Formats: sequence, structure tokens, C-alpha cells
Amino acid sequence: MCKKSLKIQFSSLGQSHPSIAETYNNEGSVYDAQGKYDEAIAMYEKSLKMQLSVLDKNHPNIAKTYHCMGLAYDHQCKFDDAISMFEKSLKIDLSAFGNNHPSIANLYNNMGLVYDHQAKYDDAVRMYKKSLKIKLSIFGDSHPIIAENYENMGSVYNNQGKYNDAISMYKKSLQIKLSSLGNNNPGIADVYSNMGNVYDNQGKYDDAISMYKKSIKIDLSVFSDSHPSIANTYNNIGNVYYHQGKYDDAYSMYEKSLQVQSAALGENHPNIANTYNNIGNIYNVQGKYDDSIAMYQKSLEIERQALGDNHPSITIAYNNIGEVYNHQGKYENAISIFKQSLEIQLSTLGENHPEIANTYNNMGLAYDHQGKYNDAIAVYQKSLKMQSLALGNNHPSIAETYRNIGQAYDHQGKYDDAVCMLQKSLKIQLSKLGKNHPSIANTYNDMGIVYGKQSKYDDAISMHNKSLKIGLKAFGDNHPSIADTYNNIGNVYNYQGKCDDAISMYEKSLKMKVSVLGNNHLSNADTYNNMGNIYGKQGKYDDAITMYKKSLQIKSSALGHDHPDIAEIYQAIGLTYANGGKYDDAISFYNKAVTTLIKAYSHNHPNLVKIYDNIAICYDKQNRNYDAALMRRKSNKVRLSVQQVDAINQSTWTYMRQKSSDIRRSIQQVDTISPTSTNDINQSTVSNENVSSDDDSIEDLSVTNDDISSEDDITEDLSNQQMQLQRISNTSDNRSDQVDKNYQILKEKQYFNAYMQALKQGSCKNKFIRAMYTGPQYVGKSSIMRVFTQQQLVNLQNPTRIADQSGKIVYLKKYKIKDRTTKNLYQIWSNNDYQIVQQTYDNLLDSQEISTLATDFIDPHVSINDQYEMTTTQSIKENNATATTSTDDDDIFVQQCRHFFQYYYPSWSNMTADDNQYAKIWDFGGHAVYHFTHQPFLSANSIYILVFNINQNIHDQVLSTDGHSLNITYLQSMQEWLTSIIGANANQDKVTATIDNDRVQYELPIVILVASHGDNITNTQQGIDRFNQFEQEIRNTMPCYNNNIYSSGIIFNCNPKDNSDVTLAERQQCSLRLHEIIKSFVQSSPFMSNPIPIRWYIMATILHSPIDSSSNEVTSPFINRIRDSRVHIIMTLQQIVSLAKDFGLYQDDNDLVAMLHYLHDLGEILFCHITDQYTVIVTDVDWLLKIIHAIIQLNHCPSGSFQIKSLYDKIGQTG
Repeated sequence: MCKKSLKIQFSSLGQSHPSIAETYNNEGSVYDAQGKYDEAIAMYEKSLKMQLSVLDKNHPNIAKTYHCMGLAYDHQCKFDDAISMFEKSLKIDLSAFGNNHPSIANLYNNMGLVYDHQAKYDDAVRMYKKSLKIKLSIFGDSHPIIAENYENMGSVYNNQGKYNDAISMYKKSLQIKLSSLGNNNPGIADVYSNMGNVYDNQGKYDDAISMYKKSIKIDLSVFSDSHPSIANTYNNIGNVYYHQGKYDDAYSMYEKSLQVQSAALGENHPNIANTYNNIGNIYNVQGKYDDSIAMYQKSLEIERQALGDNHPSITIAYNNIGEVYNHQGKYENAISIFKQSLEIQLSTLGENHPEIANTYNNMGLAYDHQGKYNDAIAVYQKSLKMQSLALGNNHPSIAETYRNIGQAYDHQGKYDDAVCMLQKSLKIQLSKLGKNHPSIANTYNDMGIVYGKQSKYDDAISMHNKSLKIGLKAFGDNHPSIADTYNNIGNVYNYQGKCDDAISMYEKSLKMKVSVLGNNHLSNADTYNNMGNIYGKQGKYDDAITMYKKSLQIKSSALGHDHPDIAEIYQAIGLTYANGGKYDDAISFYNKAVTTLIKAYSHNHPNLVKIYDNIAICYDKQNRNYDAALMRRKSNKVRLSVQQVDAINQSTWTYMRQKSSDIRRSIQQVDTISPTSTNDINQSTVSNENVSSDDDSIEDLSVTNDDISSEDDITEDLSNQQMQLQRISNTSDNRSDQVDKNYQILKEKQYFNAYMQALKQGSCKNKFIRAMYTGPQYVGKSSIMRVFTQQQLVNLQNPTRIADQSGKIVYLKKYKIKDRTTKNLYQIWSNNDYQIVQQTYDNLLDSQEISTLATDFIDPHVSINDQYEMTTTQSIKENNATATTSTDDDDIFVQQCRHFFQYYYPSWSNMTADDNQYAKIWDFGGHAVYHFTHQPFLSANSIYILVFNINQNIHDQVLSTDGHSLNITYLQSMQEWLTSIIGANANQDKVTATIDNDRVQYELPIVILVASHGDNITNTQQGIDRFNQFEQEIRNTMPCYNNNIYSSGIIFNCNPKDNSDVTLAERQQCSLRLHEIIKSFVQSSPFMSNPIPIRWYIMATILHSPIDSSSNEVTSPFINRIRDSRVHIIMTLQQIVSLAKDFGLYQDDNDLVAMLHYLHDLGEILFCHITDQYTVIVTDVDWLLKIIHAIIQLNHCPSGSFQIKSLYDKIGQTG
């Protein structure tokens, strides 16, 4: 119609008449309603262009067009663009109408709506109040239009979780509408409905139903009983019943809604699609997945007919169908559906719409359920990026995505990463929702669950108690979420073995759920399960069975008998009967679990493995060995079907097939053995059908002995056949062991060949860096270092002397601490070697260089050493650049290389690729007298944490621990440190890192400014001001180092006497923040991207001295002999060259010097390369530190010479 109107207007009015602009506006409104937002914007822009050409730029019609564009941008979730349009409209209307016009109030109202959508709730309320003020001045305080403002404010408070404030606003609206419109106006019904929504959110379900009934009573008095408003209220009541777990009542309400909607709107209205969605939700939670999908398909078909194939609303049904597939374990189907949804959303909503982010989140959940955690996290990251662009960095939706990432890390067992993500979520929620929003309670609960898995039980209880406090304030003391928290606390007590306390919590939870949700709500079943677990642990098997059966009754009635959750309960009951010695009962319930799982999934579901194994154990206890063997065979069949088989080259497989064909024939004989004579005891034992490897039936797997015990000849027959089975099995096992042994020899040969190739060219990225704690004396460097490395703080800690390697390594990928023992360093270096050799091995496989070895017959009587000699000597000669010696020398060289290989190879079997990075922590002494000794230990390729005392002025003299002033100011000391760190090590290389989503660029070396003595700061702002002042003074006095200094803003409280929960939480936050900053710089450092050859790691193993005598280093006599005879505390460059050449670790002089620089940067050695003729390598750095300290005597050392001390005092003052 708009296009027809446009055609007529063009012909009669010309192409630039204002009426044509109005028609463009109308067409834009139609597109907006259809969800075609880009087309709508295009129409509005046409209108605007025409209006600006014929009207004054401040004409109200132009303001109206800006207003329409703002609404379209709001619907697109382009909120900043929406606000921009509304502000343009507002500017025009203010100039045209003044401050108190209804149009101005309407604009403020719409801006409030946008801020509400952005979760900028305070801004939203501010806009609504501005609108309200204008309306009050125009219409007075009793006009219905005032009531609408109160309702909008109530909606914001509801979104904030401020439910009481929301009810207060709705009551104000209600009072106005009752006085101005009478008791039976539909507007009053709307208010009652809104109040019902709030009560529903609060879990005050009876109050919610009461409000909805008031609403429906008014609507019935005004409208007919087939009005759409009646249907909406039925839907709302159905939602309450759904939340209560009263699914039959909810279904009844949805059916009533459907009946009304069909009569009023016809069969194909989008509102009917919504009701079908609600019914689908009921079937979904009940496990009636086919019925659920049927409802969602109906919804989808209606919306397609009404809105077209590409309307964004259609994706709701797609996403719901995907969730059903998720619950069914059909994850690939779920992913496929989500991708269909994504395709529609991307084509209609653009690339950065929050709804698209929601679909990515759904895909992430599917990957998470599949155990594809990295894929899940990658998809969540996409969602996060999209949400950040559309909603800003602090929207509650982003907090929810961080929660999802945290849960994925939790499922991976990466608990530190999980906590980190949950803390990010919490930070956003606290800033946007206030400290008492129910969403924050959920995050605290998640953190408590993770802490429980980490065995940090006190932290877990603390988190759950925080959640409980919020829940009690938001919902009162009788809400399902409160019950869930009691349940979680019970779980922690369960982990701790506090069974009675756990039962007490579960009973509290159960009592509350029964009172709110009734006796048959699904969540009650989970609590009964938990109680059953506890009673089982206590050996109270009868009580445990009672609890499990209560759970079973609830779940069976709600979900049906074929739901996977039912199988879990059957399994728990079976295990309890088995633990109580009731094996027949146990087998019966295990079989029920098997039947249920096969119906729900397939014959090869992983959960079947454990059940079959448990049945076998029960048969063992009953001495039914044959039946036990059959069960284990079924278990192995399933296990093999789901295991990931290592990739082995085709030649090896050919050899294995040739050598094991007789074994397979033996196994086939096992399959053909009839365990009984077919006519006599087919009812008393497992049939041949059960033995067949192609068995796909669901059978009862129990075997009785009643008939066998009365038939001696049958018993003898069975015994003979079992003996034959055992003989075949033993033969098969022996041959299989021999083949396996031969294969292991072959595999080790191949890896040795790959190792020799890797010595020449194999490398991987660097994974180590040093993080150095520096700063003036007595500022608390060591205390901050102890907090950061999760050590106990101590009173009157002795000051660090020269430097201390601290004995700690920090994981950078996730905040985790490892002791720096020789054993741990060996494991990390060995993992690097493994990755390099594995990559070389894979490359050789691809190029067929290894596969030729696989075709050779391996004689099991030839020793592994001889196997090496026969297959690798020629390869080694080709690979070793210096191999110019005789055959005898070659053999010695081979043997030496093999010794190194055998040193590493046994540990590789259990290794996986390690993509972590590590920071080795050093702590430097702050006394001025030490400054000139630090230089040899510093490096441009390190991260420095420069600590200052925030309680002191930068121009104050440094104070000792007993309060005495020293002859140096904090500023002078900081200048000395910066000169030592940067002046002698600056290389002008730049690092670009991302911190707090900002790209920052700094020069190497990086110095991170951190403050101590936060316990003396009275408020946050004071700390910020003092930190900024200190930083600015440093930058002003040493501007040449500005590009090296990063101001962290971190202020540690390291008072060892203050270990309150608040302080411990603050220390944790500071440590996490510092870890994140260090990680960001390290990951961007060119030093970490350098390829490190395997030769360097092996040389580090040779040169490395044990940290302490009790380090339990994994070593070998061969390595020890090298260290005893060839490695000295102080070595020359020529000695190192000779050592490297002898063991295949030498390439050229430049490579060797680069290796020594690398080990120096890591602090493993001290490399003093003054000239080519004068070079010293110190292999034991701790030894050198002790020597230097023995030379330097401080004031508190009684043997110190006064003359020496005075000289060093002068050095400390003058630098």
C-alpha cells in the first residue's frame, strides 16, 4: 500500500513534497515491524534527506524522523546509535517546543527504554524521572500517563532485582489508574499482570497467581472470554505453574491460552506460536523430547507463515529445538540447528546483535556437553566479542558469558581459570546490578562449587554463604534458590566427610522445596539422591535405598521411565545393593540401567562400560566366572567403540595384522563355543545370542544356577568348555603380549630416529621467562612475592640478601603455582623435548621416512640396543654435521645419543602437548649496598615488578622495619632501580599487549609498578590518589623511562596479622590482577615467540644443578657421570663447546652463544661474555649469590669491617 501511495504522490506532488517523506516514514515503520531493520533505516534516511532539502533543519517533522530511526536502532540493539538519534530529535524539539512539551517527555521516556536495554539502569531511571517531571507539570499527579512512567520505572527495578522497589512503583501506578479509570479498566489489569511478573521472579508464586487472577477478572468483565489479553494472562499463570514444577497445571493453562488465541486470532498468529513454544518447554523438561520437538515445529511453521522464512523471531524455535537435541545427547544435530539459526540472524540482524551472541552461547553449551571444551570456549569468546561491541564491556549478558566460560573451565578441571572467569562475571554484576541481585548469588554459588572441587572448603562455604545472604534478602527464607544453596553447602560438607552436617543441610533444602514446590518437584529428587549418597558412604544401605527410591518415584512420574536420569538412579541403587552384599538385587537394577541407557542413547554409550564392569564384579562375588567374563567382554566392546585410537602408520598396521591373524582366529573360536547344550538349559544360562559380537538386543544379563546344580552331566560339560575357553584365552594373551612387545620396540626405534632428526632442526616456542621483584629496602617486596606465590606471610621476615630464586614457578595460562624443584623443571623441559620429537615424528611419518622401518621384521630375540645399532647408525651419520670420525667413534656417538634419548623417552608415554607458559620468580634484596651486584643477574628479557610503599611520600627517607630513617629517599632508590633495570638492558624493542581490552605499547624491559602497605589506606580513592602521585613523580624525574613503566594501580595489604576474609579476598584479587598483567606482557613478548631448539633444553638438563638434595630428580647414572666429570661450577666457553659437540648438541658457535644467553635470561646460568677470549659461565647461580654475600657484610653482620661498610654507605648514597 505504501508503494502504491508513493506512486500516486510522485505523479501528483512531484519528487520532493513533504508528504512523500511522510510516506517513506510509514514504509519504514512497516519494515521495522517486520524486523527488517536495515530496510526501515533506509526508508527513514530517504525521508530525512527529502525533509532536510525542503524544510528548516529544526522542523518538528525532522525530529519525528530522527525519533523513528532511534526506535529502529533500538530494535536492532544498536543502542548508541539509538541514543544519538533521540538526542538529535530532542535538540530540535527543545528549540521548537521548549522544556515542558509532551514530545520532550516522550523522548526522555524512550531514551530510558534504551538505557534499560543496555542495563544502564541508573541512567534509565534518570531519564524516566525527567519524563515524569515534565508530565507532572503538564498533566498533574493523577493522570494515567503518569502511571505509565511509574510502570516503566517498576520494570527497571524488576530487571535490577529490586523487587520491592518495583512493587512500590506498580502500586503507585495502580493507585493513579484506580482513581482515574475506575476498577475495571484494562490498564489496571496490565498493572496487576506486571505485579504478578515481579512476584513470580521473587518466587512468591501464590501472590503472583493472585495478581494474575485479578487481571483476568477485569479483562473478562471488559472483554469477551476470547480476547487475546485473557490468553496472555493464562500464559502467565502457566509460567508460574511451570516454575513451580506443576507441569500438568501449566499445560492446562497453556491449553486454555491456545483455545482463546485460536478463537480470537486464528490458527496462524505469532502469539499462538509462543504458546506452542511454552508447551514444548514442558515436554522438554519432562524428557518427552519427540513431543517437545513437535510443539517447537508447530511454532516454527506458524511463524514462517506469518513472518516469512528469515524473520529473527523464527530463530527462537530453532534454538529451542537445538536445546532438545542437546538434552538428547544429539550434539551434532544441536550444532546444526544452531547454525541454521545463526544464518538467519546474521542475514537479518547484522554481525554484532546480542541475539546472535545468545545463539553462540547455545552452541557453546552443546560443545561443552560433548566434552569439546576448547570449541565451547572459542564459541563463547565469539559471543563475548559480539556482546562487547553491541552492549559495551559491562553488560550483565557479558557477565553471563563469562559464567559459561567459567563452567567450561570447571568441566575441564581447570579450576583456577574457572574462578578467574567467574570473578570477571562477578565484577560486572556488582558494578551493574548492585551487590544484592540474585544473579550475583548464582555466581557466588558457582564459585563455591569450583572451590569445593579444589578442596578449598572454607572458600566454598564462604561463597555459598554470600549467595545465601543475597538470596534471603531478595526472596525471603522460603525460596527454591535458597534451598539450592543449602544443597550446595551440603555438598561441601559431603566432600569434607562431614556426613551429619551434610544431611542437615540437605534436609533444610528438602523441607523448603517441599513447602514451595510441592512433594513431586524434580529438584527434590536431586536432594534425595544426595542424601542417598551420604547414607551409602555411612554404610546405612537401607536408608540410602529409601532415598534413591524416593528420587526414582519423582523422576519417573515427571520424566517417564526411559529418561537417562532414571538410568543414573538405577545404577546408584545397584551399587548400594552391591556394597550391601545383595548381588542379585544389584544385578537386577544394573540391568534396568542398561536397558534404559540403550533405549535413550545406543548400545555403545560410554556409561555402559562402568555398568557392565559393575555387573561383572557382582558375578565375581557370586563365583559365576563365566558370566563375569561375558560382562567384561561386553564392557570391552563398548570401550573399544568409544576409545580414541592412536594414529599409527599403515605399514605398522599391516605388520600387526599379519602377526595377529592367528589371535583373531582364536577369538572367533571363542565366539562359536556354545556354553551349554542347546536343548537342555537354554533358560538357565546366557544364550549364544548373548555371546555374539554382533549382539544388539536388550537382554536380561543375569544367569541362574538352579537348573545347573541338578544336572551333573551339564555341569561337567560347562566345566570342560570353560577350561577350553581359558586355554584359548591364555594362548591368545601370550601371542598378543609378544606382538605388543614387538610393536613397542618398533615404536621406540621410530622415536629414536625422530629424536636424531630433531637434534638437527627441531624446536618449539619458548615457555619460560623471569619475573623479578625489585624495589627499595623494607617496602615489602618479599611479602608481596609470598602473597603472589600463595605462601604464608610471616612476622618480621628477614630481608632478602642480594637475590633469591624463591623456589616458585607461576603458570601464566592460568594462575597456578608450582614449586621450582629440579624434578618439576625436568618435567617441563622433558615435555618440550617430547613436543619437538613428536612433531618431527609426525613429519617423518607424513614424508614416509619412518614408515620404511616398520616393514622390517623385528626379531624379539634381538636386544633393543642392537635394534638401535642396526637401524639408526647410517641416519645419525647423515644428520650429524660433525660426523667425520671412524666407525668406532660413530658407535660411541650413537651410544651417547641413545643414553640421552633413553633418559627422556620413558616419561613421554604419559605426556600431552603443553601449551602453558611459565614465570620463574626472583626476589631481589633492596639494600642500597646490593645495587652494584644486581647487574649480572638482570636481563632485558625479564618482567620486573617494582614495589613502593604507598604509605610514604616519595621524597621521604626510606624507613627500616624498626622505623629508623636511612640515608636515601624513596625517589633516589627508585631511580637507582630503574637505572639498573632499564639503563643497562634497554633494547628499544616494543611490546604491544592487550590489558583490560585496551591495546598498550611499551618498550623492553617492562617494569610494572605495584604498591605495598595497603593496610594503611583508609579508602579506595585515597589509594588511587597516592598511587597516581607516586607514579607521576617518578615519570617527571625520569621521563626517558616512561615507555618502560606500566602503572598497575595494584595496592597489596601484606599485614601478616590481618587475615580476615575481606583481606584474603583483596589479596587474591590483587594477585589475579597482577598475574593477568604479567601474562598479557609475556604473551606479547618477542622473547616468548623465539623458537628454542631441542639442543638447548638438553644442554639445560646437563648444566642444571639440583635445587636441593631432596629434590628427587629423575636422572640416570649416565647423566650423573657427565655432571661429575664434565660440568663444573665455573666453566669456559671452550669447555661448553666441547661438551656440546660430544653429545650432538653443537651446531655452530653463534648457536651456542645464543643458547647461553637464553639460559642466562632464564637465570639457569650466569653468562659473562666480555670478549671471545674472556668468557665465563657460572652453572650454579645460588653458589655465586652466596659468595657475593659472604664478601659483602651489612651493618647487622658483626664481622663486617667498618671501613668496608662506610665505603658501601657512600656507594648507596651516590650510586
